[in-house]
Amino acid sequence: MNNSYFSPIVAILLLSGVATQAQSLSSGFMSGRKHGSVSVSGTQEWYQQVYLVPEKINDVPIFRRIQVKSVSLYANYGITDKIEAVVSLPYVRSEGQASAQILQNSPYTNVREGLQDVSGLLKFKGYSTEVGSSILSLLGVVSMSTPLSNYKSEQGLEYIIAIGNKATKVSTAGIAHLQTASGVFVTGQAGYSLRSGRVPNAFIAETKVGYAGPRIYVDGWAAFQKSSSSGTDILQPGFDGDFTATRVDFARVGVSAFRPLAQGFGLVLGASTYVSGRNVGKSTGVTGGLAYNF
Repeated sequence: MNNSYFSPIVAILLLSGVATQAQSLSSGFMSGRKHGSVSVSGTQEWYQQVYLVPEKINDVPIFRRIQVKSVSLYANYGITDKIEAVVSLPYVRSEGQASAQILQNSPYTNVREGLQDVSGLLKFKGYSTEVGSSILSLLGVVSMSTPLSNYKSEQGLEYIIAIGNKATKVSTAGIAHLQTASGVFVTGQAGYSLRSGRVPNAFIAETKVGYAGPRIYVDGWAAFQKSSSSGTDILQPGFDGDFTATRVDFARVGVSAFRPLAQGFGLVLGASTYVSGRNVGKSTGVTGGLAYNF
């Protein structure tokens, strides 16, 4: 099996939300030296319910329902067989459905859009061993993301539809990846993310089970985030209108699929939804994209 065929799958399914990326940029596969991929994907997600404290509400404050569309560019490259670099950049459009009366009598707008945060990471394969007929690999990841444009994320309820929290993030994670001879694999990763400004730091984790064969790739995944207790809760005591300072926790599940087409090109599809959270919209999203592997 050619692992370079499947290394972009995790990152291409970027389901960009208002406050956070739901899925990790790193997978358990390595591209291999001088192998890599470039991909473009489009995502659409929507939500009306919001996980607040102490309970979920059925309408987004002011904007009632929010739709987020994004186009993401992703590239990865194997520097060596054990070191891989990844770069990702999304363009995000966040749109609410506030009434005309609210918009006329306030500084609110229903749409915010722009380039969001450019992300880069280095992934290192530190250890690999045979476990029966399977292969267990241990990897490490160091990543950083920072705003690429001067999008606004300030105090006020109008920033419910901000396209990001305008923070620089530095994260590290460890990955364990078990791949069987049949193509079935299991991947788990966990790490910690340091954020600038008032954005709380967070524990991040992801687990994935899938199949990587010569004609198709499929997986099911679950991603988790637990913010530090230093953050605030929306509309609760201590909240001053700064949404970047809120504790954003979530559990999100999804599925991904990749189908090779011809001449190195492949089709990517995916879907995901939040199943629990704190200070985050209960969004559901779908993704489609095209990847080129070299």
